Amino acid sequence: MTGKCNIVFGFFYLVLTAALGPVMVNNLPDISAAGQSKQAAMAPLQLAADSGFENQETLEPMTDGEIARANAKALLALNAQLNSLVPNTAIKGGPHAHGNLEALLNIAVGLVLLVLTIGTRFKQAISAIFIVGTLLHSGVLYLGVVFGMGWAFTVLGTGIGPILILLGLVLAGVASLLGLKDKAV
Repeated sequence: MTGKCNIVFGFFYLVLTAALGPVMVNNLPDISAAGQSKQAAMAPLQLAADSGFENQETLEPMTDGEIARANAKALLALNAQLNSLVPNTAIKGGPHAHGNLEALLNIAVGLVLLVLTIGTRFKQAISAIFIVGTLLHSGVLYLGVVFGMGWAFTVLGTGIGPILILLGLVLAGVASLLGLKDKAV
């Protein structure tokens, strides 16, 4: 397992992460329903405020209870709309972005490993660290966030993956320092 494995893995993983992008977007909850609910709850509150907090049916001042109920409904509807945006944010900042980045990192490190003049075992270690790190980071994020398999966070966690990626970057830097030779032109 040397640079070639990382290049092949990186391209296939990039295809997977790119293909899952539209799937993730299509599986997002319908936020228009939450927006309509918010509008329906805010309308009476706006009407009450515009009318000086008069009850539209009796034209008498609204009681504190009526105002409190209108406020509570409006706040709950606003909260529901904001909560409906959470999965979209989780996908943009989570598995999709990290998966694409880690796929490209694997391709880049694979190309570097192909030209380094270092020991085979050192190359194999760096190669394996990048692939395993990718699977334990963005792979676990895909399982947990996109496919709703929360057990992946508990069983596999996401802490070791980023550490492995950083370790791989450090080792690739050391390997480049030792194994890249200047060529006379």
